[in-house]
Amino acid sequence: MAELYPTPHNSATPEDFAKTVLMPGDPLRAKFIAETFLENAVLVNNIRGIGGYTGEYKGHRVSVMASGMGMPSIGIYSYELYNFYGVENIMRIGSAGSINMNIHVRDIVFGMGACTNSNFASQYKLPGTFAATASYELLTAAVEEAKRLGANYHVGNILSSDTFYNDDTEATAKWAKMGVMAIEMEAAALYMNAARAGKRALALCTISDHILTGEATSAEERQNTFTTMMEIALETAVKLD
Repeated sequence: MAELYPTPHNSATPEDFAKTVLMPGDPLRAKFIAETFLENAVLVNNIRGIGGYTGEYKGHRVSVMASGMGMPSIGIYSYELYNFYGVENIMRIGSAGSINMNIHVRDIVFGMGACTNSNFASQYKLPGTFAATASYELLTAAVEEAKRLGANYHVGNILSSDTFYNDDTEATAKWAKMGVMAIEMEAAALYMNAARAGKRALALCTISDHILTGEATSAEERQNTFTTMMEIALETAVKLD
């Protein structure tokens, strides 16, 4: 693997990363997790300010690294971790906007599947439409932790959107009528990269805002207070070690 690293986006060596990486979008959330939950955390990558840290959680080696925003960004970082750095499991721990009146701010959604309006899958030249899905092993382990921690959670389909500001004012209602729970911007690319590499992926997101009601959390709250989601992912990482 020596000829494959460092990459244009990662200055670490394969030994620097644990087999399981938690991947928030926000670099400051990655820093918060490393400083709050990990022992002996070491900064292993900081190219473009995308902080990657490795430390120990309850005696188990775990890494956390930001993905940035959008499918192109997580597509780059997760591809490199899976294919160049020997990472086996990536859990996206992000925020999402609810489009379901029964899913509230601060609830947690598990993306069993990830719809998308992106053209990301076209690179595989498939003779049809690819269904981007989570790892069943990661999903069931994480849901068990959510139950144990008493979290309010929902499992189902999410939408990974390429557009935050959408010129189609009816787009949200169209996805909602198909039972899609919430909108975020990364999971589908992560799931496709995992499928292609033969690795495992899961997106679990805290509802940061409700698109239908207008209720929302602040940027600081998204960075520092979504700790239940973080604990679910960390406890799941322990099970995988």
